[in-house]
Amino acid sequence: MKRYKPTSSGRRGMTSVDFSSITTQKPAKKLTKKLLQKAGRGFRGRITVRHKGGGHKRKYRIIDFKRHDKLDISATVVSIEYDPNRTCFIALLNYNDGEKRYILAPVGLRVDQKVICQEKAPLKIGNRMELKNILIGTQVYNIELQPLRGGQLIRSAGGTATVMAHDSGYAQLKLSSNEIRMVRDNCMASIGQLSNIEHGAVVIGKAGRSRWMGKRPTVRGSAMNACDHPHGGGENRQSIGLRRGPKTPWGKLAYGVKTRKKKASDKLILKKRSRKKKR
Repeated sequence: MKRYKPTSSGRRGMTSVDFSSITTQKPAKKLTKKLLQKAGRGFRGRITVRHKGGGHKRKYRIIDFKRHDKLDISATVVSIEYDPNRTCFIALLNYNDGEKRYILAPVGLRVDQKVICQEKAPLKIGNRMELKNILIGTQVYNIELQPLRGGQLIRSAGGTATVMAHDSGYAQLKLSSNEIRMVRDNCMASIGQLSNIEHGAVVIGKAGRSRWMGKRPTVRGSAMNACDHPHGGGENRQSIGLRRGPKTPWGKLAYGVKTRKKKASDKLILKKRSRKKKR
């Protein structure tokens, strides 16, 4: 974690990620493409997600979440790079057949290290294999929910899941939310824990830094007029004061309301995620 000297009010307390593990500044040109900014607008051109807009111009890095078509082909790590479109770092691989691809970089992955995707690969950081061949207690990331679909679980900074058991064609995984979930054991996962663990501890420090990331200002409902928000009106110093609890700007219940509907995958969840205790 990098800390700054308090040369101004914005610098005081500001922190950022230590990028000492990054080995190159420019991405591979053939593995990038143009990224259009939508500023929170849907296909009708109307705002569907509030508080988005602006931000620095980015290029999208094409990440290989599957690695199925590179089975049994060894690859060498060329570089560890920063990706502005995700929280973890990415690694550029140079396969023995001459092709280059990006993957999500785990903690401990080094330049010139060899990685491989096999049905039964060695239990080394960065290797990818089927869950049924991964030992109990191993940390994994970029996990498939359906075979050949590509990784969908555990893809953000510091993320990891632990293999708890193998039973009747399923692997039991303990996620970072303490949820225990069953996944088919012929799905693939990568070995290790994703990089940039300190991402959640970063102190933004000033409003301008949020604007660089494409976040626009948020106004509290209690600071609005009564005609603009259910929490509005008054002298801006009172509590919400609603009988049924906090509301969204459109009058629906907020904070603690269950939003997950019944899904077919509910039967695969052995233990639901634990709620944080109120202090």
